[in-house]
Amino acid sequence: MQPGEEIENLVDELETIVSEAKSPLTGGGQKKIVDAQDVYEILDEIRSQFPQEFQDARRIVKEQDEIMVRAQQQADSIIADAQQQAMILAGDQEVVRLAQQQADDIRDQAQQYERDTRYNAEEYAENVLAHLEDNLQSITGSVTRCRQILAENSGPRNTTNNVPW
Repeated sequence: MQPGEEIENLVDELETIVSEAKSPLTGGGQKKIVDAQDVYEILDEIRSQFPQEFQDARRIVKEQDEIMVRAQQQADSIIADAQQQAMILAGDQEVVRLAQQQADDIRDQAQQYERDTRYNAEEYAENVLAHLEDNLQSITGSVTRCRQILAENSGPRNTTNNVPW
């Protein structure tokens, strides 16, 4: 039985007693003759039901409040979990961003190292080739001088052995 249903039934019963009651012979109208004992019994039952109904109503309100508190706690917990997950994701994104930045820095350093190494290698090769060229020119000059000295020191060539073959 639902809370308040018993009281409603008793009030309905009281209403039935009044509506079925007979009107007095003199002056009738809205007046009715009812058995006071029946009315008092019903009123006593209503009064006895009120405390139980009030208890039931209080219990229902308390349960409803407890349900609301639990629901709020669950909502708070869900929100806290969601915030924590958001922070973890944000942290993961930050780690990814930092890793990407570090990878970019390493790539830039490697490219700079490659450029520097290529430049230094080309400069070294240029210096070696220039030194080699200077040495070759010096040797060529020495060879030319030696040939001139040989030419000057050998005198006229022997012309008697000029026999055509």
